[in-house]
Parts: sequence; C-alpha cells; structure tokens
Amino acid sequence: MANDRQYELEDLVNRPGTYFNPQTEVMVVVDDSPSLDTEIFNLEEFEGADWILISDDLPVDEAQRDEMMETFQARHHGGDGRAVGVDPETDEPVDEEEEEPPPPVIDEPS
Repeated sequence: MANDRQYELEDLVNRPGTYFNPQTEVMVVVDDSPSLDTEIFNLEEFEGADWILISDDLPVDEAQRDEMMETFQARHHGGDGRAVGVDPETDEPVDEEEEEPPPPVIDEPS
C-alpha cells in the first residue's frame, strides 16, 4: 500500500502543503494563496523560465515550522512523547499493549 504522505517532486508542486525530504534535509512550502499580477511575468525576460526567484527571504514563521516538525515526529516516530502512538497508515491512535510482568522468582532451598 502506498503511503499517502509521500510524494514525488513533480507531484508535490501541484498540492499546497509543507514537504520535507529527509535525505536532502530540504523543506518545500507550496502556497497557492498569493495572487500576483501575471502581467509582470509576460515580459520577454521571463519567457520560458521554469522558476523565478521572488526573494531570498523565507515567508515561514520559524517557530511554527519547528512546531510542525515536532508534531510530525511525535505522531510518526514517538518523538518527544506527546503522542501515545499513531498508526502510520491511518493516523489513528493505537493502544499500547501492556507488558506482561516478569515471572516470579522462586528461591529453591540449597
């Protein structure tokens, strides 16, 4: 069963969200909310450009980004202990199985 949280680069740019690649440690934020005046991009200078760097500044609140990462880690790996346990396929809480107590130690007479 394919994991519904894993995307190829070509697919994630079509779906708003925050994505992280653990191998490259690169985070990509796809935000489709801003409306830009598209006339500016009809200039000859930009024709045929795949991507245009708008700014070197990051439009992400670092504290909120860190909280999102911590929440994801807690939900999927036990992280900081905020989640009891979550099934990675359904995102539903999982009851922790109680460990059986060790068998009693019986002292044998020598």
